Amino acid sequence: MNSLLLPTSTAGSLPKPVWLAEPEKLWSPWKLSGDALREAKQDALLISLQEQISAGIDIVSDGEQTRQHFVTTFIEHLDGVDFNQRETVRIRNRYDASVPTVVGAVSRPKSVFVDDAKFLRQHTDKPIKWALPGPMTMIDTLYDAHYKSREKLAWEFAKILNEEAKELEACGVDIIQFDEPAFNVFFDEVNDWGVATLERAIEGLKCETAVHICYGYGIEANNNWKKTLGSEWRQYEESFPKLQASSIDIISLECQNSHVPMDLIELIRGKKVMVGAIDVATNTIETADEVAATLRKALQFVDADKLYPCTNCGMAPLSRSVARGKLEALAAGAALVREELA
Repeated sequence: MNSLLLPTSTAGSLPKPVWLAEPEKLWSPWKLSGDALREAKQDALLISLQEQISAGIDIVSDGEQTRQHFVTTFIEHLDGVDFNQRETVRIRNRYDASVPTVVGAVSRPKSVFVDDAKFLRQHTDKPIKWALPGPMTMIDTLYDAHYKSREKLAWEFAKILNEEAKELEACGVDIIQFDEPAFNVFFDEVNDWGVATLERAIEGLKCETAVHICYGYGIEANNNWKKTLGSEWRQYEESFPKLQASSIDIISLECQNSHVPMDLIELIRGKKVMVGAIDVATNTIETADEVAATLRKALQFVDADKLYPCTNCGMAPLSRSVARGKLEALAAGAALVREELA
């Protein structure tokens, strides 16, 4: 990793080209198949990489161009889950969805994203951050007919994620991020075993590790939920103390256009902090000054060498032009604050 102050990155997904999948949509079906799809995914990955570099993003990612969804694509590659046997469950205690069923012991017969990570590493010398779903968010996206225990299934997924993470590290990934939006919902489970399963997922890793906790994509179900949360969003208060005591290196929080009190960063003092300075729930592109203002507020509670400017969440549901503008604003805003600190 380089020593650049305020290194920028995205939280996860970026919009896909229209020739690969239907744009501005989650779970969008692929428009190609077979070898043509494999080649198109690689093309999209390179385009996503170039757009990040052109925008001035410092820590790049795959933009999740080879995935239909940040959770289910990983699960599709596992044994023990039947995607044809579906049940309706409440996801994130927020909305109902038809999900696959755990029918037997879960295992990972082979690596899921390693080939994609190797391909990305071949095409850039910039630091790479790779996102994986976290154990708790994975179990919240399934119907479990086998273990019949959220905790047991989470520990099994943590072991599988650790296998994948070690292979990603070996092929040159610098930061492995676990996406845990469920941490903002199931507070008792987070503290009872959620953070512990996350620790199992990072066991033995030498690269940096991160956990991304947010209020979700800018989709209707999430936006409606946020309207019920009141004038102050203090959900991080429930998970941050346990995460502060964990081995995770970097912890995220959603700041831009949110009602999260910035002083909650005090609860993770000593950790590196991914500060969400880009709102993914609007098509309005932030100005560099707006991004800089968010980062300046964060600097009241975190040292500059531990501040990682980021987006609030993934941007798959946005148009490519809006996402590009937001990435440029993130980089420009970070540059303004970097100059002030010089």
